Amino acid sequence: MKKLSSSDADLHIAGEALKAGLLVAFPTETVYGLGGDGFNRYSLARIFEAKKRPRFDPLIIHIAEMDALDRVVHRDALPFSLREKTSVLSETLWPGPLTLVLPKRPEVPDLATSGLNTVAVRFPSHPVAQKVIAYSTCAVAAPSANPFGYLSPTRAEHIEELLGDEIDFIVDAGSTDIGIESTVLDLTQEPVRLLRPGGMPRERIEELIGKIEDLGNIREAPTGAPQAPGMLSSHYAPKTPLVLLTRDEMLRRVVSGKDAGPCVYLFFDGKTREESDVITDTVDRAIFTLSERGDCVEAAANLFDLLHRIDRLSKGVIYAQRAPERGLGTAINDRLSRASVRGTVQRGCI
Repeated sequence: MKKLSSSDADLHIAGEALKAGLLVAFPTETVYGLGGDGFNRYSLARIFEAKKRPRFDPLIIHIAEMDALDRVVHRDALPFSLREKTSVLSETLWPGPLTLVLPKRPEVPDLATSGLNTVAVRFPSHPVAQKVIAYSTCAVAAPSANPFGYLSPTRAEHIEELLGDEIDFIVDAGSTDIGIESTVLDLTQEPVRLLRPGGMPRERIEELIGKIEDLGNIREAPTGAPQAPGMLSSHYAPKTPLVLLTRDEMLRRVVSGKDAGPCVYLFFDGKTREESDVITDTVDRAIFTLSERGDCVEAAANLFDLLHRIDRLSKGVIYAQRAPERGLGTAINDRLSRASVRGTVQRGCI
């Protein structure tokens, strides 16, 4: 594995590597992605192998210009109303942290879509991502650059720790801005469905196309393939068991003082931490806060980086406070909820 900078010369190297069928990790505005040529079956197979990702979980194809969308998507297969909504969303919110699930063109390999007749596609806003994609084939499959089911990387060093020599290049451009994956919408049927909350707030989407529907039934393999990444009930999980608590439960947990053994308190905001009277770290207890001022955007940007740091402490359990259910707080709670499934401690127990 070779590390590249964000210089134009190095980004050309990254683009040429993708053309040659190699794997390149690069930053987007959300998290770092593990890129491979979206039309090259060998590259796609290497992505699944490097991540230990099950073949039933589809990938997201990243583009860097609107003209590339029709190389991947068959928009004419949509009814007029959905074509209109696709145009409104893509023209208004792209580039940005929004993934659209649309009918795919036959040229897109089934491996990229897990055999579905739809494809997930997005246009990232990060300038480094745009250049890497533009210098390659203009259609790059890029799931998060981490082992399947584990925390997504928001810094290049996370990828070095997690994947190492499994990949060919890492483009290091510092930490990502949003720090949480893209929002995913299914635009193949009415009503439009929210498959995964993420970096594009639901409220902003509904301003443009009206009310959207939550996906009520998460499909798990082997009974059925998910329509987009990040839809499985257990995902984005640290190695340390995580217990997700409401604000009141978090305060009761701390005040009770009945935690036996090493633990971590992950507060959403500084106000809750201060009310808990937990002041300092100890040998058995570590304290982290997602956002001192209770800002959901800042908390989302810090979420995965803090969870990576917490995992290195090898404490027994993480007690994490839920975010307010608004804006990016919805996406934060989605990630924490999926992370809490893996732990041996039951979620929400007091």
